[in-house]
Parts: sequence; structure tokens; C-alpha cells
Amino acid sequence: MATSKMRRRAGHRKGRNMAALLSDFGHDLPTIPTPAPESKEARLFRHTPRRGAARAGRGWAAAKATALSYRMTSDQAPVFWPFISAPALPPTGAQMGIDQLSGGSFYFDPFGWVLDDAVPVTNPNVFFFAKPGLGKSATTKAFCLRMMPFGYKVLILGDPKDEYERLCRAFGVEPFAIGPGMRTRINPLAMGPLGQGWENLSAEEAQRRATIIFGRWLTLVRGLVGSMRIGTNHVPFGPTDADVVHTALEHLTGYSEGSSTLRETTIPELWHLLHNPTEDLIERSRYASRQQFLDETRLLRDALGQLVKGALAGLFDAPTNIEVNWSAPIQSLSLSRLDDLGDEAVGIALLALNSWGRGMRETARSDGDAGDLRIVVRDESWRQLRLGPDAVKSFDADLRLSRGMAGRGGDIQFAIAHKPSDLLAAGDVGSQAATIAKDLLDLADIKILGGQNPKVARELDSMLGLGPIAQDLVTGWARQDKGRALWSVGESTYKVQTVLHPLEKQLTWTNEAIEAAL
Repeated sequence: MATSKMRRRAGHRKGRNMAALLSDFGHDLPTIPTPAPESKEARLFRHTPRRGAARAGRGWAAAKATALSYRMTSDQAPVFWPFISAPALPPTGAQMGIDQLSGGSFYFDPFGWVLDDAVPVTNPNVFFFAKPGLGKSATTKAFCLRMMPFGYKVLILGDPKDEYERLCRAFGVEPFAIGPGMRTRINPLAMGPLGQGWENLSAEEAQRRATIIFGRWLTLVRGLVGSMRIGTNHVPFGPTDADVVHTALEHLTGYSEGSSTLRETTIPELWHLLHNPTEDLIERSRYASRQQFLDETRLLRDALGQLVKGALAGLFDAPTNIEVNWSAPIQSLSLSRLDDLGDEAVGIALLALNSWGRGMRETARSDGDAGDLRIVVRDESWRQLRLGPDAVKSFDADLRLSRGMAGRGGDIQFAIAHKPSDLLAAGDVGSQAATIAKDLLDLADIKILGGQNPKVARELDSMLGLGPIAQDLVTGWARQDKGRALWSVGESTYKVQTVLHPLEKQLTWTNEAIEAAL
């Protein structure tokens, strides 16, 4: 009994399906073909538990590592991943080094950037700020060297420390040394090529050239007079003084008499005429008498007298006696012999050289060469800016001519200083000189910021508005090695490491004096 029940239960569990039932009555259902079993592919990777495989040599850990999480801003994230902060610049011009943010090469092409609408640069002027010893001069010289194959020439308008002598001699050019006892004489009142062929000029062209020449001379005299002080105040140079100087210069050159050729004059001749005015000069200057003329122009004459009889006597008060080969790849005017005379004397010399260079640059373009491009290096420019507002205005005039005139080429004005606050040394905070000097930064769309001390960070933020990232780079990363700098190109910034060839290192080395003393 028990056995039959077990059988029935087993049969019931097995059962018969519908196909078997219909088969018993002679009806066969169609069968479904059985698919072939799928073959599994070999596994390339196998899951490993977080603690590792529990086998010898498999790095198994009894406890899993603690997962650390960090939260940071987009300013801090580039520490772990080098975000590209600005679009790449075109690969034209001088290849300076490595863009640390993108890992690619960094190229420096001021005029190329001006012509490229994709680059936010409207002028080729450059300001380079860095503390001494961090590769400021080496980067400048490397740029000059690497732009020469593109047809650029270099003019060093005042080398206070003879840093460019080795570079000049590498090209077979001997720098012109200016200083007490040296034979070189520079006349800042030289007319330059604009005074040539005067007898063949039309009245309109003669008047146009005279306006340029006398305007340049007035800018110079204004800066020279304004550099003198009465106590703590600069000697004023007003419209009346400008009219007197302009009238005197017209008389000395023969322009007021309608001379067919203009005579070259000098600062001592101007000073002597103001001390001994002619009746025509007194009348044209609208003074009632000779005594009134002498009384009203006393400060002007005394200021010019300091230049004629002072520390710079004999340097800038005679006709220029050097012939500058403007077709040479580089020319330099050395001022190291003036260093013992003080910063003010060097600043006045720079002011005089700037005026002379502005006029002489027309020589390089006098043959109508539209492709003449030159890098004008202005080292230690802060010394000139300290002379007062009129000296700052003279420097400002030079920067505004960087784009060239009448399609005859242009200049890259490359100004070098220690830190941005050097510009504010032109005067007291809020003064006209300080305001103009600060505005000079707007005339340079390219700024190179080398390593600085931490206290300079606030100056960078207040004057350039670069923000905390730029401050940290300039006061941190840029100080850790030579040649590092933050390049501000328009509104974009680039973190650049200058790379020098071994031969360039020899030409740009500036520590010879220290090595000789050890």
C-alpha cells in the first residue's frame, strides 16, 4: 500500500505533457529545434575585491584602505590637473620656452600679435618686471637674439650696467661708451634725417617737418628742466617757458629767418642765447624789456645751466661725433661710466638719449624701407621716470610711436624695471606724475612678470588686477628658478619657463663682476 502510493506520487510528480497525450492518439505536434549552446569567450579581466585576492602574492589586505575625499575650487584644481587657462598663441616669432599650463612651446611675436585679430593685443610695447637675479636680462637678450633671423634689429638706448656689451661684440659691433673722459658725444638736439634736403622741400613739407622736430625738442627741454628741483618741488615749465624755448630754437636753427638749410644747435647754445637775448627774441617772446625777460626766465636758465655746467657737462652739449651703422644687427649706448654720478644723472642721460634716439630712428627709415623693424630696449627705465612728470611724459611719447609712422616700419619698445611700483616713484601718491606713470601700463599690452617678493603681491593686484592666482605664481613658482615668469598678453596669462641654449647662456651671463671678485 505504501509502495503504490509512493509510485502514484512519483508519477504525479513526473506527469505527462500535452505532446505525450496527443501522441497516444496518433497526433504528433511539431517540434521546436533546440538551439546550439553558446560558447563563452575567455575573460580578459577578472574582478578583484577591494581588499585584493586572498592568495599569496596577490596584495590581500585584512582591511580596506580608507578613502580620502577632497573639496577644492577651480583655482586650486590645476595643482592636480594642468587646466589650460588661455587659448594657445600662434607659433610665430621667437620660440622662448615652454608654456607650463599646456606643455607646448611658447612663442613671442609682438607685431604678429598686433596683426592677428584673434590675439587681444593692439600695440607691441612690453614691460618686464622682475627682481634682480631671476633671468630678466637673459630673457630679454634671448628674445632679441631669436628675433634677428626675422629681420629685426636691436637698439639699446642706454645700458647702465654694460649688460649688452658681450652680445654686441658677438656680432662684431663695439658699443658706444658715454661718460666723463670718453670721446663719445651725443647731441639730443640733433635734427636727424628730417633736417636733410631742407632746400628742396615745399613750404608745406618744411612746416610739417619743423613741427615734428621742434615738438621733439620741446618735450626734451621740458623733461630736462622739470628734472631739476627747488627743494622737494620740480622746476615748473609752463606755456610761457615753452614759447620762449620754441622761439629761441627757431632763431638758433635759422627757421624763423626762412633759411634754406637748418643749422644744428646744442643745449649750451640755447642756454647762452637765453642769457644774452637778442632784441628780436625779446620782442617775439612778448616781453616789455630785456630785464623783464631775464627776470621771468631765471628758473629756466638756471635749470638748463645745471645741465651745461653740472655732472653731465661735456656729454650732451656738443654735436654728435659718432656714426651709427643702422644696418648692423645691434647697437648699444653704454652708460656704466655714469653710475658714480647717481641715479639722477643716469636718468637725465636716459632722457637725452631717448630724444636723440627718437630723432635718429628716422635715419633707419630715410630710404623708404617699409620693413625696418627694431627692438628698442630701455633698461633701468625707472631712473628716467623718477625725474618728474615731464620726464614721464617724454617716455609716454616714445611708447605711443611704437606702431610706426606713415607705413615706415615700427619699434617694439621693451621697457625693463624691477617691479610695477617703480612707476609710482615718479611722484607722490595721487600726483600727476604718479598717475601718468601708472597709466603707462595701458600703453603696453604685453607684460612679463618675473619673480617678486611676497610684499609685491598687493602691488600686482592693485595695478594690474591679475588676481590671487597670478600673485601666487609670481611670488612663489616664478622665484624658484631663473627664467620663470607670468606672461600677460592682453587679457590672457601664460605660465612660461624660458629655455636657453648653452651658447645663449654665455652671451646672457651677467655675473662676471661677482665671479671676478671671488
